[in-house]
Amino acid sequence: MAGDKKLVEAITSRDVDFAQWYTDVVKKAELTGYTSVKGCMVIKPAGYAIWENIQKELDRRFKETGVENVYLPMFIPESLLEKEKDHVEGFAPEVAWVTQGGLNPLQERMCVRPTSETLFCDLYAKDIQSYRDLPKVYNQWCSVVRWEKTTRPFLRSREFLWQEGHTAHATAEEAEERTKQMLNIYADFCEEFLAIPVVRGQKTEKEKFAGAEATYTIESLMHDGKALQSGTSHNFGDGFAKAFGIQFTDKDNTLKYVHQTSWGMTTRMIGAIIMVHGDDSGLVLPPKVAPVQAVVIPIQMKKEGVLEASEKVRAALAEAGVRVRLDDSDKSPGWKFSEQEMRGFPIRIELGPRDIAAGQAVLVRRDTGEKTVAPIDAIADSVKTLLEDIQKNMFEKAKAFRDAHIYEADDYESFMKTAEEKPGFIKAHWCGDAACEEKIKEDTTCTSRCIPFKGGEPKEGAVCVCCGKKAKHLVYWGKAY
Repeated sequence: MAGDKKLVEAITSRDVDFAQWYTDVVKKAELTGYTSVKGCMVIKPAGYAIWENIQKELDRRFKETGVENVYLPMFIPESLLEKEKDHVEGFAPEVAWVTQGGLNPLQERMCVRPTSETLFCDLYAKDIQSYRDLPKVYNQWCSVVRWEKTTRPFLRSREFLWQEGHTAHATAEEAEERTKQMLNIYADFCEEFLAIPVVRGQKTEKEKFAGAEATYTIESLMHDGKALQSGTSHNFGDGFAKAFGIQFTDKDNTLKYVHQTSWGMTTRMIGAIIMVHGDDSGLVLPPKVAPVQAVVIPIQMKKEGVLEASEKVRAALAEAGVRVRLDDSDKSPGWKFSEQEMRGFPIRIELGPRDIAAGQAVLVRRDTGEKTVAPIDAIADSVKTLLEDIQKNMFEKAKAFRDAHIYEADDYESFMKTAEEKPGFIKAHWCGDAACEEKIKEDTTCTSRCIPFKGGEPKEGAVCVCCGKKAKHLVYWGKAY
């Protein structure tokens, strides 16, 4: 049995070294691989299948709100990028430049897109003339490049996959409505599909997206107590429109600038799934996003009828819409159990001669390890009910963990003590001054995660946790990825 346990024994415990545990899981579950391109990753089939399910579900939700998919070039001329000053300054340290095409130097260098606001603005300036052309509600699925100094699979790499939505509207009210609508789509998606609870709120002026009037965010908490920005939606107002000359003739026959939004979610959400739900045996995948929801493992496979019965179970589940796999490899059952746990498949179905004789199968939950038996002739109903319960349980468990790691601090001493000793979110009042925000970051490495939509108003008489002046907001603070 020593060989059967090899997969699990290679994983560092989360509580011993969380960073190493994360790396072990990513490698052993074969989500990514190393590449000769420094700072970039190969997303292997097991990892990409998760992204495909994320993409499919998000795309469905987007299109229900009228979003259309497009694709724009990956290269941006420098002159185009420089039209919006704040935007350029925000991305300048991370931009990768192309200076030569073939054997010849380029007349104008081009950046490999770190984001596509400028290209969408260029498109909208050409396509929008009248109020009849509005709104434009576009999204693209693509990769972007940001020259990160420190990289980690899914969480931060020099090239990563994402979607970026870019919309143009006739009024500021429409743009604000769309900005919040998309953030709520992200929040609902995380909680309902990924079983990850989030805090919805607004970024501070210091933390907002370069060139935006306002940035809204969803923040989630990982098992090590660090925050992860899990999706953002930006209201650009008419700043980009003025820089790029995006105007339209309105119903009153006057020329006006459009109001724009942008919103995105990336492959870092795979990292979030790992860090929120994983355990010391490997991945634990929520059923809705799991590429394989159930794996059928025959016991004593070479005995007559076992493989045939296992195939019938697989076929019944597949017909019922369950994403199922039959492991008929020649590996031992113990090895297969270990692999199923490592890869995070929500349900393991064990089927041996005794089970078949009894007309039942053993169902093992990945989230709790609990074993139950189910009649073979009703296996599909049993598995689907169990998948629903696992999805619900994983969300409730993650929410309970998150809520147990939200602390409050009323003075700077307790804030610093909490930041040092209790990983998690810290709720503390703030005066709104960027100097206090910067001091907190320097002293504790905590950054403002968001001003929550619910409960962001300061309590009566509340003062800033840093300087003691009158508070303007209650803020979620935390150390973050």
